[in-house]
Amino acid sequence: MRIVFFGSDEFAAQHLRALLAADHDVPACVTGPDKPHGRGMKLEFSPIKQMALDARIPCLQPPSLKEPNIIETLKSYRADIFVVVAYGYLLTRGILDIPQMLCINVHGSLLPKYRGAAPVNWAVLNGDKVTGVTIQKMVLGLDAGDIIAQEAMAIEDDESAAQVLPRMASAGAKLLVKVLDENPGGRFPLKPQEEHLVTWAPKLNKEMGRVDWKKTAATVHNQVRGLQPWPGTYTFYNGKMLKITRTRLTGEDVGGCSAGQVTKTDKNGFYVACSDKALLISEVQPQAGRVMSAQSFTAGHKIIPGFLLG
Repeated sequence: MRIVFFGSDEFAAQHLRALLAADHDVPACVTGPDKPHGRGMKLEFSPIKQMALDARIPCLQPPSLKEPNIIETLKSYRADIFVVVAYGYLLTRGILDIPQMLCINVHGSLLPKYRGAAPVNWAVLNGDKVTGVTIQKMVLGLDAGDIIAQEAMAIEDDESAAQVLPRMASAGAKLLVKVLDENPGGRFPLKPQEEHLVTWAPKLNKEMGRVDWKKTAATVHNQVRGLQPWPGTYTFYNGKMLKITRTRLTGEDVGGCSAGQVTKTDKNGFYVACSDKALLISEVQPQAGRVMSAQSFTAGHKIIPGFLLG
């Protein structure tokens, strides 16, 4: 098939890589404008732009899909399908109507659950044991189009959103190629979403990262897992920020400690009292420091039972 690909990050790049490996014709890619990055604020290419340059594929970078020339430019590629994966911009009606067949999207949840910007993160935040990937027909409503295909996958108890994403990208890329190969004429099976089952996965923000030790150990554990790789989770010790990068549920009692107090330390790290149980903190990142084992942090900062975090 002749496909114009819309995407931005590494998750999207895995799908583009699979399309190219399957010998689909990709006459153009569309990604966001280059963004300044790092202390020097040097402009950085998206993974999609870099892949397009390496494959000598034209790459469009409109700051808005409402630019006057973008529709005519996209029409000139005479695409059968537009494939959209983690692009970051909503397609307009004028663009949805361009391809000869349809526009399809790869979404990181089992729709209609978790429509929106951060479906993988919210699945982990909510402690879900199962998530999945959906191939859907695109319409004007956000993630509201008919379902073409889905594949479920498990979320392990200690797995973070950052660990789920690469597995999901691999599954999504394989499913995308399968769907295209099995429907060369564009007659895709379409299943309407059940609107009464819709849930939402809104954008994340930095304020979500602060730990409230008065919540349950499971809630804090899921917060740490779900907010990776961004915005991350943090508390405070001696007035300084301490990022918490890895935790584990142990079922340990709080031993009479108040929420936020260290209950004990051992070779695995340190344990912090939550509202019900103590949560093991096994990896941290001090303010302006590197990621380290919680055991090393404990030894260097005199973290002892009774020490209060937050």
